[in-house]
Amino acid sequence: MTRLMGRFLAAALLALAFALPAAAQPKSDPQNTLLLDTPYGRVVILLRPDLAPKHAERLKTLTREGFYNNVPFHRVIDGFMAQTGDGQYGNGTGGSKYPNLPAEFSSTPFKRGVVGMARSSSPNSANSQFFIMLDETPSLNGQYTVVGEVISGMEFVDKIKKGSSAANGVVPSPDRIVKMQVAADAK
Repeated sequence: MTRLMGRFLAAALLALAFALPAAAQPKSDPQNTLLLDTPYGRVVILLRPDLAPKHAERLKTLTREGFYNNVPFHRVIDGFMAQTGDGQYGNGTGGSKYPNLPAEFSSTPFKRGVVGMARSSSPNSANSQFFIMLDETPSLNGQYTVVGEVISGMEFVDKIKKGSSAANGVVPSPDRIVKMQVAADAK
């Protein structure tokens, strides 16, 4: 009987060990999930309205307006981040028709897959541009708004054309967002 109990306990612990990583994964919420199609495949972003409600709402609004479709990844720095979201000019100098947003900084670290809002030197200047972290960069922590996290498709983000360090990551002939949708609206 003791041997049987030992096997049962070992099996239960093994099952629990495999279940924990799945439980630690963010849960899907179609109203707060963006589907970003690149030329290489789909990137799924879970927005974090718990951290940045105004920024998450802005991304959803612009996505629903088709603002991000065909917008370039204008600045991509290997080992750092891929930036996009300038639907006005496509070069990192534009925004949207909406006013800039006040900062919603948090203690969430800028690690691989985190989505942050781009801004100028003013903390309250984020508008439409965002970036996806290619690697951990602690110097951004508490300095930029974390708005979401890639939950699948980082392998496609890794394939986006990179700019040169001499050009501060600006990409000539950049890859573009093919289409971006809120998952709840996906067709």
